[in-house]
Amino acid sequence: MKSLWRGYLNTSLIMKITVALVLGIAVGLFFGKDASILSPFGDIFIRLLKFLIIPLILFTLIVGVNQTNVSKLGRMGGKTFLYYLFSSALAIIIGISVASIFKPGTGMSLDTKETFEVPDNPGVTSVLLNIIPDNIVTAFTEMNLLGIIFTAIAFGIAISYLRSHKEHGEIGEQVYKVVNGLNEATLAIMKVILQYVPIGIFAIMADTVGKQGLDTLLSLGNMIFVLYIALLIQIAIYVGALLVFKVSPGRFFAHARTPMITAFVTQSSSGTLPLTLHAAKNLGLPKSLYGFSLPLGATINMDGAAIRIAVSAVFAANVMGDQLSLTDMLVVVLIGTLASIGTAGVPGAGIIMIATVFAQLGLPMETVALLTAIDALVGMGCTALNVTGDLVGTAIIDKTEKADKDALQA
Repeated sequence: MKSLWRGYLNTSLIMKITVALVLGIAVGLFFGKDASILSPFGDIFIRLLKFLIIPLILFTLIVGVNQTNVSKLGRMGGKTFLYYLFSSALAIIIGISVASIFKPGTGMSLDTKETFEVPDNPGVTSVLLNIIPDNIVTAFTEMNLLGIIFTAIAFGIAISYLRSHKEHGEIGEQVYKVVNGLNEATLAIMKVILQYVPIGIFAIMADTVGKQGLDTLLSLGNMIFVLYIALLIQIAIYVGALLVFKVSPGRFFAHARTPMITAFVTQSSSGTLPLTLHAAKNLGLPKSLYGFSLPLGATINMDGAAIRIAVSAVFAANVMGDQLSLTDMLVVVLIGTLASIGTAGVPGAGIIMIATVFAQLGLPMETVALLTAIDALVGMGCTALNVTGDLVGTAIIDKTEKADKDALQA
């Protein structure tokens, strides 16, 4: 038994995850809905990841702020936001283009009896206000990532000020050492949780495939097929961007594949955040950058969801027997980009985004109900792309920061 456990520990993580993924699919297809008996193991995995989100963001970002200056942090923040805005808009354009070529939904009929109650879209203003929490405790208890980021940056800057102050320098240094120690302790816990990742992925995959089954996959297979083509094209663009900025795609995906697969299975960008931060650390990216960019990206950067919005809009138009005009497509790009930010951190954000765009274009909400049937199958690929986009952006921004530094020294 000890040798078996030792062999498990010595096997590479990606090998264990790959085997778990394949076994999960096989068990889900074979046992169907009975595979839900494994769901508690998946719930444990999600809970373990969520358990680490707050300490990882808080301590990593405070330590990162203290390893840079405020002006550099502001510059990196501006680059990060612009990248996320541009990549979301580009993803929607790709989604519209691919869907316009393959025309998903053509020939399908709409069941007008199907209804779906869409939650309210909180809007961009509400999200921006949530950046500054009115109660520091609720920011943590409600997992308000934007509020947690703001808190970490505020305290990080305050500690940095204390460390540089003559009178409070010693106290500031002591506080920093405590936070840095807590950060290292969090990373130590992370190493233990990594050993449970394959078990959690196996359980979630078996449960998801068992619930969805082949019938759902085949009934809306064209829609799923088109969406995944668009996702692959977006990944190809990521690879091209990495090459342009002289980042090795092979090395990048060697470290990124674990959070990508985990995001695919769990359908949660924020839940996967501990593994995404771990991948950034292994890629050698600076804490001062990834401690900020990745939590922010998990909240507002949704390239996969953006593609989903675009493909869904074309799908709904084709089901109605109509085609989107150029103006309609521009509306999808504009509203879809804003909606991806405006629904940040909201449960069921994908459906809210789709409904927001549909309302602007006058598309029937019955198609939203139709799309919920494949919500899990679509959400898996989209979430994996969300996480990939966050890491790609962080790696690219790091390269631009180094280029700026070299230019100043030249």
